[in-house]
Amino acid sequence: MSLRQEKIASLIKKAIAMPINDLARSLSTGSFATVTSVKVSSDLGIAKIYLSIMGGKKTPLELLALIESRKSTLRHSLAKSVRLKFVPEIRIFLDDTFEQMERVQQLLDKSK
Repeated sequence: MSLRQEKIASLIKKAIAMPINDLARSLSTGSFATVTSVKVSSDLGIAKIYLSIMGGKKTPLELLALIESRKSTLRHSLAKSVRLKFVPEIRIFLDDTFEQMERVQQLLDKSK
C-alpha cells in the first residue's frame, strides 16, 4: 500500500469509528463495534472497513448486515468529516482475526 493510501485509510478509520459504534449501539443495545482496519484501493475509490463486533442481543453477522444496510448514511457522515475530492465507496467486512487466533491457540493447546 502506498503512503497516500495509508494516510487516507488512517483518516477514514478515525472519521468513521464513532459513527459506526453509535450505529451499532442504536441497532442492538449492549453491542459495540470497533473498526480494526481500513484498506483503500489503489485508485482510492473503495474503502474496505473491517469491524470487530461484540456484545448485544444480535449475532455479529446480523448486526453487520444491519450496518451494511446503512452504508449510505455512513458514507454521508464520512463525506462531512473528511476533506477528499471523492469519498470512496464503503465496503464493510467482519474482522475474524480474533476468532482465528483462538482457533490456533486451541490447536496448539491440544498438541501439548
